Amino acid sequence: MARVTRVTLSRSTSNATQMGANSAASLAARLPLIVLEARRIAALLAVGLHGRGRAGPGETFWQYRAFSSGESANRIDWRRSARHENQYFVREREWEAAHTVHLWIDRSASMYFSSDRAQTTKADRALVIGLALADLLVRSGESVALIGLMKPTASRRVIDLLAEAFISQAAQENETIPSLPLASRGEAVLISDFLEPVAALSPHITMLASLGAKGHLLRVFDPVEANFPFEGETEFLGVETKARIEIGDAAGFRNHYLQIIGEHDAALQTLCSKKGWDFSRHSTDQSASSALLPLIQRISAS
Repeated sequence: MARVTRVTLSRSTSNATQMGANSAASLAARLPLIVLEARRIAALLAVGLHGRGRAGPGETFWQYRAFSSGESANRIDWRRSARHENQYFVREREWEAAHTVHLWIDRSASMYFSSDRAQTTKADRALVIGLALADLLVRSGESVALIGLMKPTASRRVIDLLAEAFISQAAQENETIPSLPLASRGEAVLISDFLEPVAALSPHITMLASLGAKGHLLRVFDPVEANFPFEGETEFLGVETKARIEIGDAAGFRNHYLQIIGEHDAALQTLCSKKGWDFSRHSTDQSASSALLPLIQRISAS
């Protein structure tokens, strides 16, 4: 008798979905642990975190550099220069012109999938990364906003404020990125599984970037979505629809699936590259910090 593999939500995820996984009540029940984890990760990564690390308008001393011919003599630091013969120095301040990072965290039904190989659901991992990122950004002098949910804030209570904003408005079953242009000095961070067709996603990215805003896409996925470890006769049940797909030989279908998902990621990378954005991937069998650290580094360097 052929072995049948049924792929659907984990038991805990199924129960959450039946109760309304995206409802304010369900989210409120999970948020304390999500917030606690976000604070823990942010505190670990905050060590040694300092602003933007380049010269510009501000009050904080950054470094001395050699005076260049053609500059105004008013810029010379005469006290420092007096220590050296035939050498003048300019006192530079650190760049402190804060700008706003706009977050969007997908909470649609597909994000509540988790397999037994994952540490958590995609939705909860996305929230941990997003909240910890917000905390790190505020620590470094930036403002943070939730696209479509919350105006920019630089409050050290940013994790609490974001959590309250999520509770106040439950996500839709098929949540989409709000289409609105961001200011040229703005920056977007979008966290989702990005399983929708790239053609459907493109108009939203194009609108966000239309005024020159930079952006970062982080695709969060379950490990089974990446390696397709199924064998034999397999039945797939839809999360956001009632669709059912039966595959007679899952192992034989694996290479075709991996090609499709690879082409999808390549299309996302191409879309981001055309807009001057970056694209990265994160599997929920890895630690949240493994995605957060490179993300905050890319934002700090932009």
